[in-house]
Amino acid sequence: MTLIFVFYVFAALLVFLGWKSLRGGLAYLHFFESELTKKSGNYHPFASIFVPCRGIDENLEENLSALTHQNYPEFEIIFIVDDERDPALSVIEKIRKNHPLTKLVIAGPSDSEGQKVHNLRAAIPYADKRSEIFVFVDSDAGTSKNWLCELVAPLEKESAGCATGYRWFLADRFDLAGQLRSVWNASIASALGPNIRSNFCWGGSMAISRKVFESVDMLQKWKGTLSDDFAMTRAMKAANLPVIFVPQCLTPTIDTTNIRQMLEFTTRQMKITKTYAKHLWIASFIGSILFSMTFWGGILMLFFAEGVHFWIILSLTAIITILGALKSYIRLKAVELVMPEHRKAVNNSRFWHLTLWTVTPVLYFYNCFCALLSNEINWRGITYKLISAEETQVVESNKNGMV
Repeated sequence: MTLIFVFYVFAALLVFLGWKSLRGGLAYLHFFESELTKKSGNYHPFASIFVPCRGIDENLEENLSALTHQNYPEFEIIFIVDDERDPALSVIEKIRKNHPLTKLVIAGPSDSEGQKVHNLRAAIPYADKRSEIFVFVDSDAGTSKNWLCELVAPLEKESAGCATGYRWFLADRFDLAGQLRSVWNASIASALGPNIRSNFCWGGSMAISRKVFESVDMLQKWKGTLSDDFAMTRAMKAANLPVIFVPQCLTPTIDTTNIRQMLEFTTRQMKITKTYAKHLWIASFIGSILFSMTFWGGILMLFFAEGVHFWIILSLTAIITILGALKSYIRLKAVELVMPEHRKAVNNSRFWHLTLWTVTPVLYFYNCFCALLSNEINWRGITYKLISAEETQVVESNKNGMV
């Protein structure tokens, strides 16, 4: 009997949190609708786009080609690889033939920081002297024609720190692991919004003025780190500069994955979070335990409960389920607004977003527990040990990670 009343307490807490989350979802949708009505403006300074590449991503040529077709007057693209034998070079050279303002930087291997960070630090000095804006984008991000224009627009204000988009995973066919990864990632995506003080940078689509980049000494702050975006976020907060989320720059990542790759990706994210934002890792750990034990414990208790307790438990789990499903539905409505060209793929994922959110807390628990046991990750064929937020050790580099 005591166990049932403990369940009632925690279930009531989940109902309260679910209600708050649903209200947050409505605010998220309203924010998207509001931002989409705003005009982009006429702020178009010369920009340098930095594109670190390693290996062949799905849709690599399409993604890199999209960067050359931006509705933006003047910009350059700087591709960076760490090895001249990287298979991505063949795609890069094909793109460069059709776009004159491109550069290629061979950064060489890193031994004391993330390879992506090393590549970016090596490429910054090659930026054109005219460049007033530094833009960073991942090779697996699909950008629209107005992506650069929308991402740069908030930086017209001198008080701006960094403008950022975020990823949204889409699966172009039935892909259970891919859909689970999308739902897992969606909860992070919806944490971004109008609150410029709680927002965070995402290295796959972010922009910063050259003046601010240099004033916060970002090159030095990147030194020894693994995560370019976490380091950027920390620098913005230290300088009391806002991080502005641009809904129009929610960029689709369209690829396939399997269970092993999905677990590797999600666990890697939580290991990085534990190193750079331990309070978020702790919150995720506690939240995943609370939900998993209460919700799934309630489902299990339905098989043994009788009488009025059965109906109370059923009602509480049903309310939790409905609140979570509504939040997922509203979040997808917001995503549809900024990805009209991917409406079919978004619609195809609706069932999974309405159901798999009940499973992702279990996945978060697994990720957080793995992060508790180990600080090593494998990222694009390179094994790193995360010593601290300022110190990274390269354990092993595997060239097969380029493929």
